[in-house]
Amino acid sequence: MSDKATTHEFQAETKKLLDIVINSLYTERDIFIRELISNSSDALEKMRHESLTKKDVFDDHVPLEVTIELDDKKHTMTITDTGIGMTRAELETNLGTIAHSGSGDFVAELAEAARKDVNLIGQFGVGFYAAFMAGSKVTVQSRSWDGSEGNEWISDGSGSFSISECPGLHRGTKIIIDLKDDAQDYAQKWKVENIIKQYSTFVPFPIKLEGETVNTVQAIWTRSKSEITDEEYTDFYKFVANASDEPHYRLHFSIDAPLAINAVLFVPKENFESMGFGRVDPGVNLYCQRILIDQHSENILPEWLRFLKGVVDSEDLPLNISRQALQDNALVMKLRKVITKRFLKFLAEEAKRDSDFYLDFWNTFGIYLKEGVTSDYEYQKELAQLVRFESSRSEDGKATSFAEYVERMGEGQEEIYYINGPNRAAIEAGPYVEMFNKKGIEIIYTMEPIDDFVLSHLGEFDGKKLVSADRADLDLSKSGDTEADEDKSEKLSSDAGDDLMTWLKKSLGDKVAEVIESKRLVDSPAMIVNPDGYMTSSMERIMAASRMEKGLAPEASKKNLEINLASPLIKQLAELVKSDESFAADVAAQIYDNAMIQAGLVVDPMVMVERNYKILNKAVGA
Repeated sequence: MSDKATTHEFQAETKKLLDIVINSLYTERDIFIRELISNSSDALEKMRHESLTKKDVFDDHVPLEVTIELDDKKHTMTITDTGIGMTRAELETNLGTIAHSGSGDFVAELAEAARKDVNLIGQFGVGFYAAFMAGSKVTVQSRSWDGSEGNEWISDGSGSFSISECPGLHRGTKIIIDLKDDAQDYAQKWKVENIIKQYSTFVPFPIKLEGETVNTVQAIWTRSKSEITDEEYTDFYKFVANASDEPHYRLHFSIDAPLAINAVLFVPKENFESMGFGRVDPGVNLYCQRILIDQHSENILPEWLRFLKGVVDSEDLPLNISRQALQDNALVMKLRKVITKRFLKFLAEEAKRDSDFYLDFWNTFGIYLKEGVTSDYEYQKELAQLVRFESSRSEDGKATSFAEYVERMGEGQEEIYYINGPNRAAIEAGPYVEMFNKKGIEIIYTMEPIDDFVLSHLGEFDGKKLVSADRADLDLSKSGDTEADEDKSEKLSSDAGDDLMTWLKKSLGDKVAEVIESKRLVDSPAMIVNPDGYMTSSMERIMAASRMEKGLAPEASKKNLEINLASPLIKQLAELVKSDESFAADVAAQIYDNAMIQAGLVVDPMVMVERNYKILNKAVGA
């Protein structure tokens, strides 16, 4: 070691920066290891480039790698790289100013954040100076690739640094950190190893900790798809998803425009939210040049794609100083849009390639795509191609697409019809599908509470409006088999029908808005429809349940009662009104309750049961 040491004052702005780093409260102290390893990786990459373009390289026999040594007794951490190294002038310039890290404006912004007691490193990052977060003294020994003599830089971060000659060094840079009293756990191998695996596991050079290579998993997203085996993909999925099985789908793509993106995305086989594990965190990590920027990123995919696992790496991210501060929101949103649209396109391609395998995916993760329809208008067109429901033309338990439905639509049909129910059997036994069946019109079966909200948000598909079969203003006269509209059964006369409907309105009172003749019932005597064209019965059930969860009483809305004037029961009721109006009122109330139950709406069970016994007693002559 030479005695020719010179002492220098830090640039004024660097002093401010160091003061903030050393004296402010940080919650992400671990970041300093990531920053130093990342700097080492950059130096190694520069060295690799120089070795390819230059013939004479000092220490060309030395392998390109990062080594980390820990001394638990002396409480030191030493990080060494065999990269391009620094000359004396570069040591003074690179480590004595913040010219390579930012500007005075950056320091002012950092100071303001410190006063607000935020996670500074997570917000801004400070590169090499992050070493002072854990170090009471930092020593940097470096020798440039040009073969000039090595030098040593030393500072305690208090305002000055010294530089002296340091003979006998190999090419590269060694950083020795004397750990502060409250940072001595960074001399523990397990802790440093965990930090490396979290942030730096895909650094393209070996990172050796106490002689053992820590980063053994390859960044396969940087390789050509043709070079990667299925087994390698599966192993990588197990690593990034912390999984033990194989993925259901995988998507590996690279693009250069509008952004440079490399991505590997996986769809798991299991939906842990549906298994009762609570809301899952986003499963895709964001990298920049293989360095972790944002773990479980909430920025690069919509929340409804949180089930995806994998990696997105973009060199175009505007990180400023920090590898975590995504400064340019517009660019991040562009990244988000590109990745989302590419994944939805992939799903559409897979659905065409193997529809049964896609249905397995839909049955497991379709609830997320439905969430996307109701919460993210930007992707509704793509999502509409991906949703699947059973229909009157599909096999039991097998869903169909809107595109397939439209292909099967008959002449004159301009709308896509759907009806909600608890299951297929209940829907097909209900009154709402009778005319559809008679006229041969396909109807979509929605069997989940959210489904009607999904379809009401979609509104239309391929120019065809999505219409609920329990709408009061439904008109099927121009759709399907027009001959089926001819009513060959005898029904009440016009006058008798009008009289009965007037009486029913009076008898049921505030329970109904209107009593009208049905144009769509075939066998059932009556049905309930909602006068509000938007509000379907299933949507009303959801809103009622939501109010009850909040301790509020459900808001009852008046419904229309449609009656089938050709139904034997309705015709007999008309006669009963004349002979026994009191008993007819009980029958009318029971017809109304039955229709409400078929609509999936709530009735008072005690009142209904009591009335039912009264009717039964009358029927058996008790």
